[in-house]
Amino acid sequence: MKYNTRQKAILLLADGTVFHGKSIGIEGTTFGEVCFNTGMTGYQEIFTDPSYYGQIMVAANAHIGNYGVNDEDIEADKIMISGLVVKNFSFNHSRANSTSSLEEYFQKHNLVCISDVDTRALVSYIRDNGAMNAAISTDGKSIEELKALLAEIPPMEGLELASVVSTKEPYFVGEENATYKIAALDLGIKKNILRNLAKRDCYIKVFPYDTSYEEMKAWNPHGFFLSNGPGDPEPLLVAQETAKEILKANDPVFGICLGHQILGLANGIPTYKMFNGHRGINHPVMNELSGSGEITSQNHGFAVNKEELLKNPNFEITHLHINDGTVAGMRMKNKNAFSVQYHPEASPGPHDSTYLFDQFIENIKSAN
Repeated sequence: MKYNTRQKAILLLADGTVFHGKSIGIEGTTFGEVCFNTGMTGYQEIFTDPSYYGQIMVAANAHIGNYGVNDEDIEADKIMISGLVVKNFSFNHSRANSTSSLEEYFQKHNLVCISDVDTRALVSYIRDNGAMNAAISTDGKSIEELKALLAEIPPMEGLELASVVSTKEPYFVGEENATYKIAALDLGIKKNILRNLAKRDCYIKVFPYDTSYEEMKAWNPHGFFLSNGPGDPEPLLVAQETAKEILKANDPVFGICLGHQILGLANGIPTYKMFNGHRGINHPVMNELSGSGEITSQNHGFAVNKEELLKNPNFEITHLHINDGTVAGMRMKNKNAFSVQYHPEASPGPHDSTYLFDQFIENIKSAN
């Protein structure tokens, strides 16, 4: 392996804090909300998760790229993160079924990455000071130039991003002659959610984020799914109205992540921007119904307001995040509806919560 001289790179946070590192070789400047993921594996799934759209990802794992990439290990057809911050970037990979190196993958998608950053210090700083916008520059821009550009980037709070990542036209997943038909509202849906539904004898029609209930219902589905996705849930007024109509008809509905927040907003339960959010594959959750703990994969920067949820007589909390007590799951007492804030379809990651897909199917059976 030959040694390659690499250009200097800069990470600038919105509060003026600067971290110095090196470019992996892709020149450019990129912006987004800086956040960190504590997962020790699954970086390709993270990079392609639509829920991360508009964010600069800090990898807490010290080594990124060591097992390359594989064409199957994706949650979307393109990289969704705005940029990447790592400690050690591996230009070589050693997995037997990898199709290319991470460097080649980033070159294909033109992703700007800064390496050789003290990511332990950076993660600690974000934990203490909260998520904020940031800029990565590998093309020689000065700090003053970056400050001026960064000041024009809107904050994540109030930002509607589902429209950017959602499908433009409906499409189908699964076997057409499957037992159950699921209408999925695509707010930024992950491929592995669709795989989990399809392997449970479901035929899924995926609709754009702004599809009305009437259009989805015209397909005569057995149940409705509200997907994960990026950005603030509050501006998604059409999705909230669609959820209200689903509930009015008492059709079976299951929401994950952003879909969970939409279900809350559709019932007048507000959401809020978290200080840091939850991102990783080892988040502990307590199942309040069974009394058992679950290790979960999570990726969200907004949450349902717990105090307001407790005031709503039609809801009960089904899951709580053990670390901070935030709402991780809920269900309605008077409707065939439930949701979770985390990702039971995690790939890779813990599979403690895959039973939720089975629960959705059981809810559909009981309603039909």
